[in-house]
Amino acid sequence: MINISQPIVFFGTETFSLYSLSALIDAGYIIAAVITKPDSHKGRGQKLIEPPVKTLARKHNITVWQPTKLAELTDNIKLLDAPLGVLVSYGKIIPQSVIDLFTPGIINVHPSLLPKYRGPSPIESAIANGDQETGVSIIQLSAQMDAGPVYAYAPLELTGSETRPQLYQTLGELGAQVLLATLPDITHGVMAAQPQDDSQATYCQLLQKTDAWLQPDTQTAVEAERLVRAHLGFPKSKLHLNGHDIVILKAHVSTQQKTPLDVAFLGGAFLSIDELIGPSGKTMTAEAFLRGYSLA
Repeated sequence: MINISQPIVFFGTETFSLYSLSALIDAGYIIAAVITKPDSHKGRGQKLIEPPVKTLARKHNITVWQPTKLAELTDNIKLLDAPLGVLVSYGKIIPQSVIDLFTPGIINVHPSLLPKYRGPSPIESAIANGDQETGVSIIQLSAQMDAGPVYAYAPLELTGSETRPQLYQTLGELGAQVLLATLPDITHGVMAAQPQDDSQATYCQLLQKTDAWLQPDTQTAVEAERLVRAHLGFPKSKLHLNGHDIVILKAHVSTQQKTPLDVAFLGGAFLSIDELIGPSGKTMTAEAFLRGYSLA
Protein backbone atom coordinates (compact mmCIF):
# COMPACT_ATOMS: atom_id res chain seq x y z
CA MET A 1 0.00 0.00 0.00
CA ILE A 2 1.38 3.39 -0.98
CA ASN A 3 1.71 5.90 1.80
CA ILE A 4 0.52 9.19 0.31
CA SER A 5 -0.04 11.05 3.56
CA GLN A 6 3.56 12.22 4.02
CA PRO A 7 4.43 15.20 1.83
CA ILE A 8 7.51 14.90 -0.36
CA VAL A 9 10.01 17.60 -1.21
CA PHE A 10 11.70 16.58 -4.47
CA PHE A 11 15.25 17.72 -5.25
CA GLY A 12 16.18 17.47 -8.93
CA THR A 13 17.42 19.41 -11.91
CA GLU A 14 18.33 17.29 -14.92
CA THR A 15 16.32 15.25 -17.40
CA PHE A 16 17.33 12.14 -15.41
CA SER A 17 15.27 13.54 -12.52
CA LEU A 18 12.08 13.54 -14.59
CA TYR A 19 11.61 9.76 -14.51
CA SER A 20 11.35 9.62 -10.71
CA LEU A 21 9.35 12.83 -10.35
CA SER A 22 6.84 11.67 -12.99
CA ALA A 23 6.53 8.27 -11.28
CA LEU A 24 5.85 9.85 -7.89
CA ILE A 25 3.20 12.16 -9.35
CA ASP A 26 1.52 9.33 -11.27
CA ALA A 27 1.54 7.11 -8.17
CA GLY A 28 -0.38 9.72 -6.20
CA TYR A 29 2.29 10.93 -3.81
CA ILE A 30 1.86 14.45 -2.45
CA ILE A 31 4.68 16.57 -3.86
CA ALA A 32 4.73 19.58 -1.56
CA ALA A 33 7.53 21.31 -3.46
CA VAL A 34 10.23 20.80 -6.05
CA ILE A 35 13.66 22.22 -5.31
CA THR A 36 15.82 22.79 -8.38
CA LYS A 37 18.68 24.96 -9.57
CA PRO A 38 18.02 28.50 -10.79
CA ASP A 39 17.26 29.04 -14.48
CA SER A 40 20.45 29.32 -16.53
CA HIS A 41 21.60 30.95 -19.75
CA LYS A 42 22.39 28.41 -22.48
CA GLY A 43 23.20 28.24 -26.16
CA ARG A 44 24.67 30.78 -28.52
CA GLY A 45 21.92 33.26 -27.78
CA GLN A 46 22.33 32.76 -24.03
CA LYS A 47 18.58 32.26 -23.70
CA LEU A 48 17.31 31.80 -20.15
CA ILE A 49 16.29 28.14 -19.80
CA GLU A 50 14.45 26.58 -16.87
CA PRO A 51 15.42 23.13 -15.54
CA PRO A 52 13.29 20.25 -16.94
CA VAL A 53 11.86 19.39 -13.52
CA LYS A 54 10.60 22.94 -13.12
CA THR A 55 8.66 22.62 -16.35
CA LEU A 56 7.09 19.35 -15.18
CA ALA A 57 6.30 20.72 -11.73
CA ARG A 58 4.59 23.80 -13.14
CA LYS A 59 2.53 21.57 -15.43
CA HIS A 60 1.16 19.86 -12.30
CA ASN A 61 0.83 23.09 -10.28
CA ILE A 62 3.56 22.04 -7.84
CA THR A 63 5.41 24.73 -5.91
CA VAL A 64 8.94 25.29 -7.23
CA TRP A 65 11.81 26.65 -5.17
CA GLN A 66 15.06 27.69 -6.87
CA PRO A 67 17.41 28.85 -4.13
CA THR A 68 20.98 29.95 -4.72
CA LYS A 69 21.68 28.61 -1.22
CA LEU A 70 19.61 25.86 0.41
CA ALA A 71 19.74 27.62 3.76
CA GLU A 72 17.26 30.10 2.26
CA LEU A 73 14.57 27.38 2.39
CA THR A 74 14.94 26.20 5.98
CA ASP A 75 11.86 28.06 7.19
CA ASN A 76 9.77 26.90 4.20
CA ILE A 77 10.65 23.25 4.85
CA LYS A 78 9.92 23.55 8.58
CA LEU A 79 6.38 24.68 7.78
CA LEU A 80 5.68 21.30 6.14
CA ASP A 81 4.39 18.35 8.17
CA ALA A 82 7.43 16.05 8.67
CA PRO A 83 8.29 15.91 4.97
CA LEU A 84 10.21 13.17 3.23
CA GLY A 85 12.97 14.26 0.87
CA VAL A 86 13.67 12.56 -2.45
CA LEU A 87 16.72 13.59 -4.46
CA VAL A 88 17.52 12.58 -8.03
CA SER A 89 20.29 14.34 -9.96
CA TYR A 90 20.01 17.68 -8.15
CA GLY A 91 23.62 18.69 -8.78
CA LYS A 92 24.57 20.16 -5.42
CA ILE A 93 25.84 18.75 -2.13
CA ILE A 94 23.12 18.92 0.55
CA PRO A 95 24.36 20.05 3.99
CA GLN A 96 23.49 17.90 7.00
CA SER A 97 21.50 20.76 8.51
CA VAL A 98 19.07 20.51 5.57
CA ILE A 99 19.00 16.70 5.53
CA ASP A 100 17.97 16.75 9.20
CA LEU A 101 14.79 18.66 8.32
CA PHE A 102 13.33 15.53 6.70
CA THR A 103 11.87 12.31 8.11
CA PRO A 104 13.47 9.77 7.73
CA GLY A 105 15.91 11.96 5.82
CA ILE A 106 16.43 12.35 2.07
CA ILE A 107 16.22 9.32 -0.21
CA ASN A 108 18.58 9.42 -3.19
CA VAL A 109 18.39 7.54 -6.51
CA HIS A 110 21.97 7.11 -7.74
CA PRO A 111 22.78 5.52 -11.16
CA SER A 112 25.56 3.13 -10.16
CA LEU A 113 26.07 0.16 -7.87
CA LEU A 114 27.61 2.02 -4.96
CA PRO A 115 30.25 2.33 -3.67
CA LYS A 116 31.39 2.17 -7.30
CA TYR A 117 31.31 5.49 -9.14
CA ARG A 118 30.53 7.98 -6.46
CA GLY A 119 30.37 11.37 -8.12
CA PRO A 120 28.76 13.25 -11.01
CA SER A 121 29.38 11.00 -14.06
CA PRO A 122 28.63 7.36 -13.11
CA ILE A 123 26.71 6.54 -16.30
CA GLU A 124 29.43 7.86 -18.59
CA SER A 125 32.10 6.10 -16.51
CA ALA A 126 30.39 2.70 -16.78
CA ILE A 127 30.33 2.98 -20.59
CA ALA A 128 33.83 4.42 -20.93
CA ASN A 129 35.34 1.72 -18.74
CA GLY A 130 33.64 -1.11 -20.61
CA ASP A 131 31.75 -2.37 -17.55
CA GLN A 132 29.62 -5.46 -18.01
CA GLU A 133 27.18 -4.38 -15.30
CA THR A 134 25.83 -1.22 -13.75
CA GLY A 135 22.57 -0.36 -12.01
CA VAL A 136 20.92 1.97 -9.53
CA SER A 137 21.24 2.35 -5.78
CA ILE A 138 18.57 3.73 -3.45
CA ILE A 139 20.47 5.35 -0.59
CA GLN A 140 19.94 7.49 2.46
CA LEU A 141 21.59 10.77 1.59
CA SER A 142 24.52 11.95 3.69
CA ALA A 143 26.52 15.14 3.61
CA GLN A 144 29.42 13.19 2.06
CA MET A 145 29.08 12.65 -1.67
CA ASP A 146 27.17 9.41 -2.42
CA ALA A 147 28.46 7.84 0.80
CA GLY A 148 25.17 7.18 2.61
CA PRO A 149 23.88 3.72 3.54
CA VAL A 150 22.07 1.73 0.85
CA TYR A 151 18.42 0.63 1.02
CA ALA A 152 18.32 -1.32 -2.23
CA TYR A 153 20.25 -2.19 -5.40
CA ALA A 154 18.92 -2.91 -8.89
CA PRO A 155 21.64 -4.30 -11.19
CA LEU A 156 21.56 -3.96 -14.97
CA GLU A 157 23.57 -6.06 -17.42
CA LEU A 158 25.28 -4.07 -20.17
CA THR A 159 25.67 -5.19 -23.77
CA GLY A 160 28.69 -3.05 -24.65
CA SER A 161 26.77 -1.07 -27.26
CA GLU A 162 24.93 1.42 -25.02
CA THR A 163 25.20 5.15 -25.66
CA ARG A 164 24.99 7.81 -23.01
CA PRO A 165 21.40 8.89 -23.90
CA GLN A 166 20.20 5.28 -24.04
CA LEU A 167 21.67 4.35 -20.66
CA TYR A 168 20.39 7.56 -19.06
CA GLN A 169 16.86 6.60 -20.10
CA THR A 170 17.20 2.95 -19.07
CA LEU A 171 18.61 3.77 -15.64
CA GLY A 172 16.20 6.66 -15.17
CA GLU A 173 13.25 4.33 -15.72
CA LEU A 174 14.80 1.60 -13.55
CA GLY A 175 15.53 4.06 -10.76
CA ALA A 176 11.94 5.29 -10.78
CA GLN A 177 10.63 1.73 -10.57
CA VAL A 178 12.88 0.82 -7.64
CA LEU A 179 12.08 4.08 -5.87
CA LEU A 180 8.35 3.37 -6.01
CA ALA A 181 8.90 -0.23 -4.91
CA THR A 182 10.98 0.69 -1.86
CA LEU A 183 9.52 4.02 -0.72
CA PRO A 184 6.59 2.57 1.30
CA ASP A 185 8.89 0.29 3.32
CA ILE A 186 11.39 3.10 3.82
CA THR A 187 8.76 5.55 5.06
CA HIS A 188 7.26 2.93 7.40
CA GLY A 189 10.65 2.00 8.85
CA VAL A 190 10.42 -1.57 7.53
CA MET A 191 13.52 -1.36 5.30
CA ALA A 192 16.87 -0.63 6.92
CA ALA A 193 19.78 0.90 5.03
CA GLN A 194 23.12 -0.93 5.09
CA PRO A 195 26.43 0.98 5.22
CA GLN A 196 28.65 1.06 2.17
CA ASP A 197 32.14 -0.44 2.21
CA ASP A 198 34.16 2.75 1.93
CA SER A 199 37.34 0.78 1.19
CA GLN A 200 35.81 -0.28 -2.14
CA ALA A 201 34.71 3.21 -3.18
CA THR A 202 35.68 4.57 -6.59
CA TYR A 203 35.05 8.10 -7.81
CA CYS A 204 34.22 9.74 -11.13
CA GLN A 205 34.78 13.32 -12.17
CA LEU A 206 32.60 16.09 -13.56
CA LEU A 207 33.02 16.04 -17.32
CA GLN A 208 34.39 19.15 -19.01
CA LYS A 209 34.37 20.34 -22.62
CA THR A 210 38.07 19.53 -22.81
CA ASP A 211 37.24 15.84 -22.23
CA ALA A 212 35.78 15.76 -25.73
CA TRP A 213 39.10 15.45 -27.54
CA LEU A 214 40.19 11.90 -28.33
CA GLN A 215 43.90 11.12 -27.97
CA PRO A 216 45.14 8.64 -30.64
CA ASP A 217 48.65 8.56 -29.14
CA THR A 218 47.54 7.49 -25.66
CA GLN A 219 44.19 5.74 -26.18
CA THR A 220 43.41 2.48 -27.92
CA ALA A 221 40.70 2.29 -30.57
CA VAL A 222 38.56 0.27 -28.15
CA GLU A 223 38.85 2.99 -25.52
CA ALA A 224 38.06 5.68 -28.08
CA GLU A 225 34.95 3.86 -29.33
CA ARG A 226 33.69 3.58 -25.75
CA LEU A 227 34.24 7.29 -25.25
CA VAL A 228 32.26 8.07 -28.40
CA ARG A 229 29.28 6.26 -26.85
CA ALA A 230 29.90 7.55 -23.32
CA HIS A 231 30.22 11.20 -24.35
CA LEU A 232 27.44 11.31 -26.94
CA GLY A 233 25.53 14.52 -26.28
CA PHE A 234 28.11 15.93 -23.85
CA PRO A 235 30.95 16.62 -24.00
CA LYS A 236 30.91 14.84 -27.40
CA SER A 237 33.96 13.17 -28.95
CA LYS A 238 36.14 15.21 -31.27
CA LEU A 239 39.13 14.80 -33.56
CA HIS A 240 41.12 17.27 -35.63
CA LEU A 241 41.72 15.73 -39.06
CA ASN A 242 43.75 17.61 -41.70
CA GLY A 243 42.45 21.02 -40.84
CA HIS A 244 38.91 19.98 -39.93
CA ASP A 245 37.42 19.66 -36.45
CA ILE A 246 34.78 16.96 -36.42
CA VAL A 247 32.38 15.61 -33.79
CA ILE A 248 32.09 11.81 -33.87
CA LEU A 249 28.58 10.45 -33.32
CA LYS A 250 29.09 6.81 -34.17
CA ALA A 251 32.17 4.67 -34.77
CA HIS A 252 33.49 1.12 -34.62
CA VAL A 253 36.86 -0.57 -34.18
CA SER A 254 38.60 -1.92 -37.26
CA THR A 255 41.87 -3.74 -37.94
CA GLN A 256 42.21 -2.15 -41.39
CA GLN A 257 42.41 1.39 -42.74
CA LYS A 258 40.17 1.74 -45.78
CA THR A 259 39.51 5.52 -45.76
CA PRO A 260 41.04 8.62 -44.13
CA LEU A 261 38.24 8.36 -41.54
CA ASP A 262 39.77 5.15 -40.22
CA VAL A 263 42.06 6.72 -37.62
CA ALA A 264 45.02 4.84 -36.16
CA PHE A 265 45.09 4.66 -32.35
CA LEU A 266 47.52 3.25 -29.82
CA GLY A 267 48.08 -0.47 -30.33
CA GLY A 268 47.59 -0.46 -34.11
CA ALA A 269 43.81 -0.76 -34.42
CA PHE A 270 41.70 1.91 -36.10
CA LEU A 271 38.68 3.92 -35.00
CA SER A 272 36.41 3.81 -38.06
CA ILE A 273 34.09 6.82 -38.05
CA ASP A 274 30.57 6.03 -39.27
CA GLU A 275 28.64 9.22 -38.51
CA LEU A 276 29.81 12.71 -37.61
CA ILE A 277 29.10 16.40 -37.41
CA GLY A 278 31.25 18.26 -39.92
CA PRO A 279 32.55 21.84 -39.94
CA SER A 280 29.19 22.98 -41.36
CA GLY A 281 27.44 21.79 -38.20
CA LYS A 282 25.41 19.21 -40.12
CA THR A 283 25.18 15.53 -39.22
CA MET A 284 26.44 13.30 -42.01
CA THR A 285 27.78 9.86 -42.81
CA ALA A 286 31.48 9.23 -43.27
CA GLU A 287 30.90 8.80 -47.00
CA ALA A 288 29.15 12.17 -47.28
CA PHE A 289 31.94 13.87 -45.38
CA LEU A 290 34.60 12.40 -47.64
CA ARG A 291 32.69 13.61 -50.69
CA GLY A 292 32.35 17.13 -49.37
CA TYR A 293 35.66 17.72 -47.60
CA SER A 294 39.20 17.10 -48.70
CA LEU A 295 41.38 14.89 -46.51
CA ALA A 296 44.93 14.01 -47.38
